[in-house]
Amino acid sequence: MTTHDDTTTTGRTTEYVPEHSPRLDWAKLAPDVYKAMIKLDAAARKGLDPVILELVKIRASQLNHCAFCLDMHTKDAIAAGESVERIIQLGAWEESKHFYTQKEVAALELTEAVTVLTDGFVPDEVYEQAAKHFEEAELAQLIAAITVINAWNRFGVTCRLVAGHYRAGQYA
Repeated sequence: MTTHDDTTTTGRTTEYVPEHSPRLDWAKLAPDVYKAMIKLDAAARKGLDPVILELVKIRASQLNHCAFCLDMHTKDAIAAGESVERIIQLGAWEESKHFYTQKEVAALELTEAVTVLTDGFVPDEVYEQAAKHFEEAELAQLIAAITVINAWNRFGVTCRLVAGHYRAGQYA
């Protein structure tokens, strides 16, 4: 059992659920795939606003329940100056649109549509809204970035990567 000393803020020591072990280290076992993913990730982010990129990565990771990627991207976003308030509100962004620009909202709508394909195809209205706010090349990059974070999430969730140990900028 992991303990955390909260005595400075709450006056108590908290015992947390034990940390699970990852299923396998896929990056070491499939190094060519991992290296290709790194290159794909770098290519997908080109030309995108880094704020929008982190918001998209966090939202997709929330939808995919990828704790490892949530840990990484929230820490990176905060280190880059993103507010904790906007990160917290991402889980309910549709009710908190006033925290985001119209362009960010369009990116979040597209992220959800691309990430949750079990709900059907990406609706025309969602795509058209994104197309209003992003030039074609930037929109193509955004779709690529959403696709890449979804792939990372699938590796993270399937391999049960452990959240909590990432330091902001660790993989930069």
